[in-house]
Amino acid sequence: MLSAAIGSLALAILAIAGNKSLAIKNTLNFYKPTGPLSGVTTVAIFVWLLTWLILDRRWGKRSVTMRRINTVSIGLLVLSILLTFPPVVDRL
Repeated sequence: MLSAAIGSLALAILAIAGNKSLAIKNTLNFYKPTGPLSGVTTVAIFVWLLTWLILDRRWGKRSVTMRRINTVSIGLLVLSILLTFPPVVDRL
């Protein structure tokens, strides 16, 4: 759940960065018909998978406290939703 939340936050941050910066927008344009959204989603999926791999390596054989992880995950998911909500993004 934590890796998905981090990937969601990466998606929101990249979407904002792509809208605010022409250089980032051009860098994230992996497929011209789709525009920068193709790069935003591709990089966010890469962040999610990389985070998942790192967390699996670190926590694979350990017992972790899920209450704290779930709390952080929900916080990150709420933040990522807020960062994709136009009235919030327009204030940034």
